[in-house]
Amino acid sequence: MTGHGLSRGVLRPDAAAGFLDVRKQPPAPALAGLVDFYWNPRWDLRGRDPYEQKVLAHPNVHLVFEPEGALVYGVQRGVFVRRLAGAGQVFGVKFRPGAFRPFAHGPVAALADRRVPAADVFGAAVAEVGRRILALDDLAAMAALADGFLLGLLPALPADPQVAEVAALVETITASPRLFRVDELARGLGMPVRRLQRLFAEYVGASPKWVLRRARLHEAAARADEGAGLDWAALAADLGYADQAHLTRDFTAAVGSPPSRYAGR
Repeated sequence: MTGHGLSRGVLRPDAAAGFLDVRKQPPAPALAGLVDFYWNPRWDLRGRDPYEQKVLAHPNVHLVFEPEGALVYGVQRGVFVRRLAGAGQVFGVKFRPGAFRPFAHGPVAALADRRVPAADVFGAAVAEVGRRILALDDLAAMAALADGFLLGLLPALPADPQVAEVAALVETITASPRLFRVDELARGLGMPVRRLQRLFAEYVGASPKWVLRRARLHEAAARADEGAGLDWAALAADLGYADQAHLTRDFTAAVGSPPSRYAGR
């Protein structure tokens, strides 16, 4: 299976549609508990000015093979900005929320808002894997190389049943932007708030409050990208904000412009 197009969280997807294509591929079945999918952005800006693509990131850790080298990106809590120029591609592994913990050398929160050399986590062999992947054009062949590398690491990973539990929990939150409060979430799980916060710091790399808020902002940005004329007061109520002003503050802090201005551009 392959997919094309820009994902939810990519800001102003219409502006990049003419020169940026993002292909996606699922991992091997044995990796499905750890990897959401592989992603392969390819762009061609030859003859055009460089472009800054902004992304409201999800609560995932990524292994990204880039021409300059392989990097691990922790959860990016602000707006992630990628400058694109010329023509090129990268290949990324999007780990399921919480699923990077078996590879990490400590709590995943230590990677938040950081990028580190992938060799620090996966060893020196990761660089050659990246070079071989980026030399290819066929997405299935690229994914097969990534599968082989990650499958080779599985026998050494410690068994951790909390990985699946945390992944399912975060996916429930991100699929339900109308889940509003951390104490509600903890109560529904029968778990103290402090334990939930520690679990997210250890496995996800962002707080449960951030994950809840980001899910709502993804919904707001997706609705804004549909065009002007949105009833922001109604959307604020639908997403559990106290009022439109609260949504406006959250959106402006995350995206850099008020929602009405963003939608009207």
